[in-house]
Amino acid sequence: MLFNSYVFPIFFLIVWSLYLCLKHKPQNVMLVFASYFFYAWWDWRFLSLLFISTITDFLIAKSMGKCGPNRQGTKNVLLFISLATSLGILGFFKYFNFFVHSFTRMVSPLGWHPDFVTLNIILPAGISFYTFQTMAYTIDVYRGKDKVCKNFTDFALYVAYFPSLMAGPIERSQNLIPQIQKRREVTWPMLCSGAQLILMGYFKKVFVADGVAPVVNECFNTPDQFGGISLFFGVLLFVIQIYGDFSGYTDIARGVSRLFGIELMVNFRQPFLSKTTTEFWQRWHISLSSWLREYLYYPLMYSLMDRTGLRTLCLYVSLMTTMLICGLWHGASWKFVVFGGLQGTFLCMEAVLLQSRLWKRFSKFLAMLRLESILGIITTVTLFALCSVFFRANSCSAALVYLSKIVHGGWNGFDAVWLYCWFYGGCILILDYLCTVQDSEVPFTDRWWVPARAFGYACMVFLLVFIGENDVQPFIYFQF
Repeated sequence: MLFNSYVFPIFFLIVWSLYLCLKHKPQNVMLVFASYFFYAWWDWRFLSLLFISTITDFLIAKSMGKCGPNRQGTKNVLLFISLATSLGILGFFKYFNFFVHSFTRMVSPLGWHPDFVTLNIILPAGISFYTFQTMAYTIDVYRGKDKVCKNFTDFALYVAYFPSLMAGPIERSQNLIPQIQKRREVTWPMLCSGAQLILMGYFKKVFVADGVAPVVNECFNTPDQFGGISLFFGVLLFVIQIYGDFSGYTDIARGVSRLFGIELMVNFRQPFLSKTTTEFWQRWHISLSSWLREYLYYPLMYSLMDRTGLRTLCLYVSLMTTMLICGLWHGASWKFVVFGGLQGTFLCMEAVLLQSRLWKRFSKFLAMLRLESILGIITTVTLFALCSVFFRANSCSAALVYLSKIVHGGWNGFDAVWLYCWFYGGCILILDYLCTVQDSEVPFTDRWWVPARAFGYACMVFLLVFIGENDVQPFIYFQF
C-alpha cells in the first residue's frame, strides 16, 4: 500500500479512529494487525519473512537476557544465529542472483563456464529496512545497551510498525520500543505538527519528485537528444527527485506516526546545504548512515587497529568498506557498488585534504571572502550528483556513456531540463532554507504572521492539487 495511493487515506482514517477509541494494550494489538494488513496489501506471501525475523530475534534476545556474565560463549552463539538468519534471508532474496552472475562472469575468462541455477526471485518490499532494524536490536541487547523486550506484541509492533515499515527510518529500539511500551497521548500540537509534516511530505513526493520524473527518465533514456550541460542538469534533477521522493516518504511517515503519539527519528536534515561530503552523509538518510557507522564502521576500525596499530590506514580501510557496503545495500548491482566506492573515495580524500596546512590556509582565505560556505555546498552537491549517475543509470556502462556525454556534449541551448531544474530545485531549496534558519522541521512555523503562514501552506496545497502528478507513482526506495 502506497502512502500516495487513494486507498491509504481510507485505511489510515479507519485505523486512527479505532486507535483513539482503544486503551494502550489494545492499541498496540490493533496497530500490529493494521501493520500486517498494510504489508500484506503489497504481497501477503512475504508476511512469513516478517514473522521469521520477528520471532527469531525476539526469542534470541530473550535468551540473551537469561545469560549470566559467565555465559559469554552462549551469547556469542545466539548472536551468530540471529545475524546468520537475518543476513541469510536478506542475502538470498536480494543478492542470490547477483552473486551467481558475478561469479560466472569472473571465472568465464579462465575457460570455466559453470551453469548455475538462477531463480526468479521477487524482492520483498522493505526487507532491507526491517532486517537492519531487528539486527540493531539484537546487537544492542548483546552489548548490554538495551533491555530485552519481554512482550511479543510490543516487539512485533517495533518490527512491523507500518509508517516506517516499507522505507524507514531504520529505528533504534531505544527510541521506539519505550514509546510502544508506555501509554500515549495525542495532543493538539501533535495533531497540527503531524498534519504539517504530512502535507510537506506529499508536496515533496507528488509535486516535486513525481513532477520531475518524466524529464529525468527522458534524459537517461535518450541522452543523445540533449547537450552536455542539459544532461548535467538532468543529473541534478534526479538528485532533486530522489530527495523529494525519499524525504517526502519520511515526512509522511513521521507525520502519520505523530498522530498516533509516536515520534520517529529525523532521517533528513537539509542535506543540500552541506559544505562537505562528510556533513552530507550526516544529513542524508541519517538512520542508515548512523546504523552503518555504529554497527559496522566503528567495530571494524577498532578491530583493525587492535590487530595492526595503524590508526590512519585502518580509518580509511574501514571508511571505504562501509561505503561499499552502503552502496551494495541500495541494490544488487555493481553500479551501486561503484556509487558507494566513489562516495568512500571522496570521504577519504576529504579527510586527508582537511588535515593539510595548505587547505587550512585556503579555507581562511575563502572565509575572508565569505565564499567558503557557497563553494563547499556547490562542490558537495556536484560530486554527489555525478556519483548519482551510477545510481540512476541502468548499468555501469550506461553511466559511463552518460558521463562522457556530459563532458563532450557541449551546449545545445536552453530546454525544458533547465527550466525544471531551476523551478523544482528552487522549491526544494526554499523549503530547506526556511527550515534551517528557523531550526524547524517545517517551513512555516508559529513565528510567522498567521495570514502569511496560511498563504504559504495554501500555495503548497494549490501546487500539489492542481499541478502535481495525478498518476500514483511508487516510492523509489521501495525497491531497496
